[in-house]
Amino acid sequence: MIPWEKIDTARVPGTDAELRLMRRGAEFSIMLGTNELMNSRLSGSEAALATLAVKKLEANKKPHLLIGGLGMGFTLRAALAVLGAGARIVVAELVPAVVAWGRGPMAEIVGGSLNDTRVSIQEVDVTEIIRSSRSKFDAILLDVDNGPEGLTRKANDGLYSSAGLGAAHTALRPGGVLAVWSSGPNAPFSKRLRAAGFDVNEVAVRATGRGGGARHVIWIATRA
Repeated sequence: MIPWEKIDTARVPGTDAELRLMRRGAEFSIMLGTNELMNSRLSGSEAALATLAVKKLEANKKPHLLIGGLGMGFTLRAALAVLGAGARIVVAELVPAVVAWGRGPMAEIVGGSLNDTRVSIQEVDVTEIIRSSRSKFDAILLDVDNGPEGLTRKANDGLYSSAGLGAAHTALRPGGVLAVWSSGPNAPFSKRLRAAGFDVNEVAVRATGRGGGARHVIWIATRA
């Protein structure tokens, strides 16, 4: 068995938490303490976050998307693969080192997506973009933390609070889509989405994208 090797570490802004980029052969993992936040072998549900959301935008030839959290780039790559030349994507990544990892040791995984002319990268909290936007985006895709409860950063709770969902509703154009990834179900969050004015569809997706692996949850919430 090939041992894990620590490639780099990065502090999460505003916290004492430290992310660790690990590698074992061609496999990468991003860790927070004993929790594995993402693994390069398990990309299915992150890709589904993009494909399920974009499917709702098929009639829009020039959609404007906001992706919260770059991670290993699986959501971004999947979005680019199904969107046309007229699309624009803003990726908000709070931890600058994650962007550097995507251009460096994980470049093969992220592919050329960071250099795609349809993409702009902003090293900021996605909450800042959402709160400063009004009817700007056709879709907001959130893969921030481990779901609707803060794990890496307690401030992330605000993103999924009633006020945070209200801000997302305002930032979306009529008929726009809020897509949220989670490691598991969360009934109170589904209730908050509906209270914020969204029509909600909760989808269970395998981590591998196939028949095996953990079962993750994606909410596809449409601005009514």
